[in-house]
Amino acid sequence: METLLSPSTLFTPLRGSKKPSPVGASSSSRSVVSCALKKQQQPALVSASHGDAGAGARKNWVSFLHHGLAAAALSLAISLAPAPAPAAASEFDVLNDGPPVDSYVVDDAGVLSRVTKSDVKRLARDLESRKNIRLNFITVRKLTSKADAFEYADQVLEKWYPTIEEGSNKGIVVLVTSQKEGAITGGPDFVKAVGDQILDATVSENLPVLATDEKYNEAIFSTAKRLAAAIDGLPDPGGPSFKENKRESNFKTKEETESKRGQFTLVVGGLLVIAFVVPMAQYYAYISKK
Repeated sequence: METLLSPSTLFTPLRGSKKPSPVGASSSSRSVVSCALKKQQQPALVSASHGDAGAGARKNWVSFLHHGLAAAALSLAISLAPAPAPAAASEFDVLNDGPPVDSYVVDDAGVLSRVTKSDVKRLARDLESRKNIRLNFITVRKLTSKADAFEYADQVLEKWYPTIEEGSNKGIVVLVTSQKEGAITGGPDFVKAVGDQILDATVSENLPVLATDEKYNEAIFSTAKRLAAAIDGLPDPGGPSFKENKRESNFKTKEETESKRGQFTLVVGGLLVIAFVVPMAQYYAYISKK
């Protein structure tokens, strides 16, 4: 049987069919594409890794800067913050602490200088060694438990020296700075050695007068010298006297006001006379000429 297909149709591909690619060409093209992809992906990964490292470094640097600024601000606030004020003592602390062993002075109010404390200590120590009379000096800012300095001084004496034997030769001098007053109390031997007259004079002169002028150092030391002189039997050095601070007033007295008022009335009356009489005289002179 004779075939109907021409030889050319044997070598012509069918319509719609794809031209097959050689095996070698397809493998080589895939290898080239894969190599190209690898070459393109590697720099991207490297650049991404470098970017992440830079971002992490910047983040660490910013975090370090924030921590450093916070630490600096905290240290500055601590350095500028005021130091905590020491706890203020009170009359109760003086009672509970007991008598001073060696200083003879309890400056709870904090108004005495080191020189005054040293001078009072030297005087009181010498007096105790010679006369066996001990003086204790106390300053407090204010009293809340007792009505006045005398009650507080008696309370201190009873607390520090509970028995009559312990407190017989002891004297207590109290100065209250806010109330500008003082008190002196003591056992029988102390009162007998000083005398009621000197005790009253010291309480009414040395302590309140000088405390009113806020001369607390002079008030304590002058009291110590006056009591020591009385115990030694020496003449009384005396105390400070009241100074009347008379302020000059800007207001006039009644006499000055009355005097000024009379002068003012005279001046005003003269002005009124001139204001009425002179025009009338001028008018009369003008009429008389016509």
